[in-house]
Amino acid sequence: MSAEKLDLLIRNARLRRGGERRVGIAVADGRIVAIGENLGRSAEDEIDAEGGLVSESFVNPHLHLCKVWTLPMMNEAALAAYHGADMGKALSAIDLASAVKANYDAAWIIPNARRAAALAALHGVLHIRAFADVDGKARLEGVKALIAVREEFRGVVDIQVVAFAQDGIVKEPSAGRLMAEAMALGADVVGGIPWIEFTDADAREHIAFCFDLAAKHDADVSMLLDDAGDPSLRTLEMMATEALRRGWSGRALAHHCRAMALYPAPYLQRLSGLLRKARVSIVTDPHTGPLHARVRDLIDEGVNVCLGQDDISDAYYPFGRNNMLEVAFLASHLLWMTGREEIERLYDMTTVAPAKAINLADHRLAVGAAANLVALGEPDAVEALRFHAPPRCVVSHGRRVDLARMRELARAPQGTAREGAREPGTIRR
Repeated sequence: MSAEKLDLLIRNARLRRGGERRVGIAVADGRIVAIGENLGRSAEDEIDAEGGLVSESFVNPHLHLCKVWTLPMMNEAALAAYHGADMGKALSAIDLASAVKANYDAAWIIPNARRAAALAALHGVLHIRAFADVDGKARLEGVKALIAVREEFRGVVDIQVVAFAQDGIVKEPSAGRLMAEAMALGADVVGGIPWIEFTDADAREHIAFCFDLAAKHDADVSMLLDDAGDPSLRTLEMMATEALRRGWSGRALAHHCRAMALYPAPYLQRLSGLLRKARVSIVTDPHTGPLHARVRDLIDEGVNVCLGQDDISDAYYPFGRNNMLEVAFLASHLLWMTGREEIERLYDMTTVAPAKAINLADHRLAVGAAANLVALGEPDAVEALRFHAPPRCVVSHGRRVDLARMRELARAPQGTAREGAREPGTIRR
């Protein structure tokens, strides 16, 4: 190991699958420069992990950040429709949920999104792919708000803003123009939801539009697909096929895909082969709806699968706090993944798997990787999921996050449609 000056040193850390062995993790210039026992070094900032698990930080690849804490602004009709038997009224839920967008304004979306980003930092979630609705009702208010919060939290919580055509593109007359404006404004990812269009032809047009826009901006694509209890829905296959055709393999991410729960086994196996070839990852959120993607089958077929928070107190889900360990804890029960290796897999599904899905470079605990780390109070993945407690310490880009400041931001009053946003605060780490 070279003698470069260390910015941060974590001592007495347990690593995943490392048993009782304790190591030091040395950080300089935002990167991990050494991992091992008896490093014999000192640093400006030293953390004693006290035998707790240290791992790469958590990643949330799916959060509707423009909608957080909007459930109190509306009734629960959309919630009831989305959670109904076999999700037969999922499309109605989307229509009902759109009511909140009549009062969309960046002024109240910003403080709510800020609270959610602070909660993410408190729980060691340092990367988020965040959706902002773009349509005739929402206009560009959600995109503007999330871009502002992205810049405010840059270097602490890194946010990828998704311009999301929630109400469709073919059936929503202004959506195409607004999506183009959103990407020009600075959104990072093109988002679609083709299954809600009226016909398969319209769904294909929706998908083609998204890939055209992504190609123009050299952007990734994220799509909510087949999110209803209808086994005839096939927009996941359409998207994966288009990704192959366009040379966008590895840059198209699929979310939800709940209709997959009803697919016959032969079709699912063929679809899995297509997903592997197109390098399409799947984000599943089993805690936010009664159906979910076939996680075990997909993993067995070699498809990259990860977990997302999806919602925080909005029309589709009343809970949520940007805690990916909590999401993994819930998924463990819903998916019956309770064996030790299955729990390790769930931990992967909140760290390295979603990092791969949203194209984070080298997100791992290894020499040379970016130092985005969490130091937990528990010694291993099983205990981490058992308690799903906030980390004792969070390191973002090689620097300790100011968790007291994050708690202050997370406790701030909720923004409402009748209130404006406070000026952005200084984010100290």
